[in-house]
Amino acid sequence: MRIAVDAMGGDFGPRVNVEGALRAAEDFGVQVLLVGAEDIIRKELSPQTASLAKVTVINAPDAIGMSDGKFAFRRRQGSSIRIGIQLIKEGKADAFVSMGNTAAVVAISQSTLGPLHGVEKPALSLLVPSLKVPTLLVDVGASVNCRPRDLVQFALMGRVFLESVLGRMNPRIGLMSIGEEKSKGNDLTRAVFRMLSESSFNFIGNVEGKDLYSGKADIIVSDGFTGNVALKASEGVVEALLHMARTEIMKNLFARIGFLLMKRHLKKVYKKVDYSEYGGAYLLGINGVCIIGHGRSNSNAVRNAIRLAREFVVNKVQEKIQNEITQGAGVLHGINA
Repeated sequence: MRIAVDAMGGDFGPRVNVEGALRAAEDFGVQVLLVGAEDIIRKELSPQTASLAKVTVINAPDAIGMSDGKFAFRRRQGSSIRIGIQLIKEGKADAFVSMGNTAAVVAISQSTLGPLHGVEKPALSLLVPSLKVPTLLVDVGASVNCRPRDLVQFALMGRVFLESVLGRMNPRIGLMSIGEEKSKGNDLTRAVFRMLSESSFNFIGNVEGKDLYSGKADIIVSDGFTGNVALKASEGVVEALLHMARTEIMKNLFARIGFLLMKRHLKKVYKKVDYSEYGGAYLLGINGVCIIGHGRSNSNAVRNAIRLAREFVVNKVQEKIQNEITQGAGVLHGINA
């Protein structure tokens, strides 16, 4: 299996991308195609020897920055993101992984690979930790202006992913809204509530932002704007709490002693909320496998993003999503909203 990796993406660039790619090549037995400025990548590779047989460098003279807009996407035809995605188009790679500019990956994937037949908007889906098993949040930022039909497709794609990759059959699907009652929300959520209620999905109704980590639903469906705000707000809360905890612990000797006694257990808790353990978000609905990681990803996140890409390909998730949408799955037929 060949997985292209955007070596230039993310806040920390080639250093963490190359290190994570080498670890993934060794751990998962995949061929990694590092895409980016060849001279820079070679410098990062020079001290490494273990997995060089499983690594190929693909030169890309340009890079798209984290804050670049759409004009940069079009202008930089030699960017690592565009060349990496083009490798999928040409059949030279089975998947693409980037910690870089999310909007660029989404836009270039749409224009280069195109959507799956019948899918009108892509969705970024992300596994987030919960009190039970991880919850899949769809969408977290790919499509901000959605119609009811789009969110129903998001639910369908999310269901196929959970069943195919994680083996969680007939997952519970919740709709992100401002209240649990079916009358709550805006025109979009009320229309989606009606459609999902009439579908064959295991729809449990509306859920609220507080339910994101409660484990109440296996899948939470949202438009990309709402989902992204909910995700970023929760990330900020987790970071603030961890910072406050560290500050308070250092103020008191007894607190530090208590911390040392609990350290092993606290590490387990931290691991559950550490985004690097989850790798990245899956871009569903595109005619190719793309994983987009957090801009602040470390090498562990890069490694796990490559693992996710491998699982996506091995379990033929794209083909299964396409089959479900083509057949209608008893849920999309007749929905024209």
